[in-house]
Amino acid sequence: MRNSFAIAMAALVATALIGGVAGTAAGAQPTIATDRPIASAQLTGGAQPAAGAQSAAGTQPAVGSAAGAGAAPAQTDGACGFPLNATDATGTTITLEERPERITTLNPSAAQTLWELGEQDRVVGVSRFALYLDGAEERANVSAEFGASVERVVDTEPDLVLAPNSSAADVGPLREQGLKVYHFPAATSIDDIAEKTETIGRLVGACDAASETNEEMYDAVDAAENRTAGVDRPAALYPLGGGYVAANNTFIDAIMNVGGADNVAAEYEAYPQLSDEVILQTDPELILVTNPEAAILAEEPYASTTAGVEENYVVMNVDYLNQPAPRSVIRSTTTLSNAVVELQEEGSESTDGTESGESSDDGSSDGDSSGSDDTSDGGDSSTDGMNGNETDAGGSDGDTGAEVPGFGVVAAAIALLATGLLARRD
Repeated sequence: MRNSFAIAMAALVATALIGGVAGTAAGAQPTIATDRPIASAQLTGGAQPAAGAQSAAGTQPAVGSAAGAGAAPAQTDGACGFPLNATDATGTTITLEERPERITTLNPSAAQTLWELGEQDRVVGVSRFALYLDGAEERANVSAEFGASVERVVDTEPDLVLAPNSSAADVGPLREQGLKVYHFPAATSIDDIAEKTETIGRLVGACDAASETNEEMYDAVDAAENRTAGVDRPAALYPLGGGYVAANNTFIDAIMNVGGADNVAAEYEAYPQLSDEVILQTDPELILVTNPEAAILAEEPYASTTAGVEENYVVMNVDYLNQPAPRSVIRSTTTLSNAVVELQEEGSESTDGTESGESSDDGSSDGDSSGSDDTSDGGDSSTDGMNGNETDAGGSDGDTGAEVPGFGVVAAAIALLATGLLARRD
């Protein structure tokens, strides 16, 4: 039986994912400390560090409700004060003497997170790929052809600049202008998203909101895993175009695992380019797309896979799937897990595009997403930095907005341009 799954996410959020040039300092973990007592070990599991102390390299962060045994208690806003010393992924420590009132974000995942925390009124600058957020069009657009425009960021007069992994190349020039920039490491797992959310909450003085957001995210993860616990896990693939796919150690792979699917490219790392022969050998039963037309299923080698022959696909919201942020996890895992369950049911030809238990609370239409008309299957991705790529039909305009571990900004841009991809990730 031919099962066609047009399950589109009913809401919009942000984008984020392309690998950075600077990257994380070897072995370094981002740390945050204040000159006041704090309620948790914050970004480092285990004992509470002394005021101003940085975490030891290699220490595992405790994040959200899924941190497991020994996790530090959630912070409260009472321990969320200022002054604050925060050491980022580059090993640089910034000092915030008081709560930042003007915040500029260089990638959509950071913007999405601030909106989720209810702190959007303090955001003065966003990237163009965050313009789907309610009211974001009223903020300054700080994007350049590639990455961020230093001049535009400076013009926003920010107290704090949040720079996710894909913005690594922008960090140095912005710091040369005297701006306080916090650079995040790549987020390739659900726990990474929770840690980043907790960090952003601490930086902006919204720790309670960050804890509540992470709790909601982990509840959605548990629900997705429970939803698919009794069904067969389909072999799935998320093609980015030009033979590039989302493989292991990526945010997309984490979404697929939680959503009840096995990534057929999991034996590879990051975003490899696979030959047609290899894709045929992996033979996915389900293909993730971000364009309701799912045109890639009619193209080889995908047309000859089980997914192509049986027309098994699930339409994911391009913003949610590709942006490592809490709402992205909630929406994407819900959509995919519903599709996996439906794949097992006889006679189900499609769904109405809304997730179970989720309402279209951000004004987006079923089966489509902000910018989904910019994306094409086979280049259809909108991940932050190729940790999910956003693609513009007909090619890229230069900025991917994605985070791709292991890719330099220039190299990633060339790769995306060459394959007609445009990642809107962080």
